[in-house]
Amino acid sequence: MPSRREAAFRICGVLRRAGHRALLAGGCVRDDILGVEPHDYDIATSARPEAVARLFDRCIEVGASYGVQLVLQPEAQFEVATFRRDGPYGDNRHPDYVEYVDEEEDARRRDFTVNALFYDPETSEVIDHVGGRDDLERGILRAVGEPRKRFAEDHLRLLRAIRFATRLDYTIEPATWAAICDMAPLVNETSAERIRDEILKGLTEGHARTYVERLDESGILERVLPEVAAMKSVEQPAKFHPEGDVFVHTLLMLEHMDMPSPTLALGVLLHDAGKPRTQTFEDRIRFNNHDKAGARMAEAICRRLRIPNADAAQVAWLVENHMRLAAVPNMRESKRKRFVRHEGFDELLELCRLDCLASHRSFEIIDWVREYLNELPAESLRPEPLLRGHDLIAMGYAPGPLFTEILHAVEDAQLDGTLTTREEAQAFVGKRWPD
Repeated sequence: MPSRREAAFRICGVLRRAGHRALLAGGCVRDDILGVEPHDYDIATSARPEAVARLFDRCIEVGASYGVQLVLQPEAQFEVATFRRDGPYGDNRHPDYVEYVDEEEDARRRDFTVNALFYDPETSEVIDHVGGRDDLERGILRAVGEPRKRFAEDHLRLLRAIRFATRLDYTIEPATWAAICDMAPLVNETSAERIRDEILKGLTEGHARTYVERLDESGILERVLPEVAAMKSVEQPAKFHPEGDVFVHTLLMLEHMDMPSPTLALGVLLHDAGKPRTQTFEDRIRFNNHDKAGARMAEAICRRLRIPNADAAQVAWLVENHMRLAAVPNMRESKRKRFVRHEGFDELLELCRLDCLASHRSFEIIDWVREYLNELPAESLRPEPLLRGHDLIAMGYAPGPLFTEILHAVEDAQLDGTLTTREEAQAFVGKRWPD
């Protein structure tokens, strides 16, 4: 099957043969110049939306009022947008109306110069109307035109600027940076879902520490994640945390992350969120039950950001259990097996490794758990049950809540190795729960 790039070229060819100008546009051009495989290929054209729809059998109007059609091809789906100039942004996200213009005017309505490049598949020419090629070569992220106007059009661009600059390892141009800092209070006028998506991308695309530091320096962090900003200057006991305060410790963990999942990244970011609220000064600095307090805070943050329920539960579980790993060697076998077989345990182990790496650098517990898991037969974590509900009915027990208690106790004994056969399990139940 042809590649997505070839499919995008094919769409441009169809438009061109019909008499229209057709160019690759935006991020795919930027990434191609940087030698990075683009995630998507967007196409900009002089063809009006209705003309695009006539040229392709499978075409969906996703933003007809903004001149955007979605062209479905076997390889992927492609946004095909008519060259346009945007009217006022009444909702700080979408233009109230658009005017169809030429490609140069279209480039001047885009967010950042490095995202405003075009590529002509017919001539292999990069077309630059706003200085984006120079900014790419110099490693600069710059708003197109007047920065405050660009950010006023869509407040999410405040977050996008920091994410793009961090991912590309670019400097933010001074006027653009000044506008971000001045307009930081406006970021919460963006929907929680869009803020969520930007934060998750920023934490997982690489350079997560720099991303959070830039959010902090701009004033955006305290707006979107005040619980993380509250970690600053929260002192920790030097014996366990020679690296510094809670915020510094968290930054170090973010720095050492390697291609984390969104749930692991959020778990790392929020694992000590409960410390500012639980800090006490007794015989030494303490954070009693900060894991439980942090888990409740993580749940609230995930709700605020509209994180899907399953992911939110995993993040809260990571936060609540990150101190529990130290107790694993001394756990009863059944309790230990139930703990390590949790679906998210691999992420917890990595979070705790990062925790150690960013503090005392003692990995004895991590090594013990890894060795335990390596030597543990996989079938011993989830053995075939010795008894099921129908067995209890056959033994004369009436179905009800007691079944859960009995079956749980039987599995515990099985995990501990004290029960190995069905007959032993039946005798165990009969003795503990006589008729």
